[in-house]
Amino acid sequence: MFDANILTQIKESVARRIKSDKSLLDELRQEVKILNGSVRVIQPRSTTAFSLVASDGGNNQLFFDPFMIQLIRVVDSYGKEFCIDTVSPMTDTDILSSAQFDSGAPKTVLGVMMRDLGVRELSELSPMIPSGREIRENPDKVKPRWVQVYRDLCEWAVLYDRICYQTFATDTLIVRDGLLRSMIFDKDLFITWRKKVEEAVERIKTEDKRNVYLVGIAKKSKVLTRYNLALMLENIMPSGDPCYVRVPREMEANAYVWPDYALGPETEGRGGMAPKYVAGDMYFVRFGSRAGDPVWTVDILSSQSENASKIFGYLLSDAVNGFPVPLYPRCLQAAHEYAQVNGFDLQIVQDEIYTAVRGVLSPQEQWVLDAFQFDGSDAF
Repeated sequence: MFDANILTQIKESVARRIKSDKSLLDELRQEVKILNGSVRVIQPRSTTAFSLVASDGGNNQLFFDPFMIQLIRVVDSYGKEFCIDTVSPMTDTDILSSAQFDSGAPKTVLGVMMRDLGVRELSELSPMIPSGREIRENPDKVKPRWVQVYRDLCEWAVLYDRICYQTFATDTLIVRDGLLRSMIFDKDLFITWRKKVEEAVERIKTEDKRNVYLVGIAKKSKVLTRYNLALMLENIMPSGDPCYVRVPREMEANAYVWPDYALGPETEGRGGMAPKYVAGDMYFVRFGSRAGDPVWTVDILSSQSENASKIFGYLLSDAVNGFPVPLYPRCLQAAHEYAQVNGFDLQIVQDEIYTAVRGVLSPQEQWVLDAFQFDGSDAF
């Protein structure tokens, strides 16, 4: 706890800083004024909506995990499982890469995406994944975060496979957990990913007479954090109806440390830096009718941005029944519920870790693990 004198100093310092920096808020209010006249009302529409979500390693609260095992699991909002694997920071990625293929042919959805993007090794797919040689020769220098990158790649791979290689019985809205942008792909591979998805969407529309729409939604974003107060002060999204507004790329760039994270596909062919990280156009959207209802950040696949009113109508129908988070797409919340590994499922994983660790110990050492497992230390 701060003592009284320190707390007084902090209050005075914060007050001085806010007063001296008020010009920044004035600038933000001026920026959002360009959105006046661009806000559109959302009319509800009905279609099939589903989401894909990968299990969050933070939810796998194992009390015994010396190898830092992460369960990689991707499910949809109906509970269907598309990908399951286990890795640890010390997993040899050369072996992990080989496991995606069988005699050269893809064996997993990640293998399918790697083949279509023209890579055979995970370290070629993402510069954030170390090569097997790095892990074998310099294990102390390997950053454990690569496991999270692998999980995200599996999620992108399931999304890719679902659009490019599966069929759709009805018009369908696919909702990604997170915006349609990523910095984990190497070089121009994310551009290739986007173009192949766009080609698949067009093929489905032409051959199957079905419309497949792709959006990504984020509860929090740096862009919304920067402009949210200014939006409310300028009453850009007035109460009365659910509504949305397109966010100009210039406003995106002002919010990001890396301006190229705001370069969209519309910049292709103009020279300069390629749009390597972005596949969507950004919108602020409010599914409630009141000014105080939450505003979310949504990316619509750039080639489908002209269908924004229709897409947000579909999202609205799904969001009005959002639970436990009000006015947030129900399909995404359902996918999160199915993706969580807890209760009996978590106990199964925990028991398997005990069994596997016991198997690598000598008979003379196994009693130590048995004593650890049954000493009751996990009861509280």
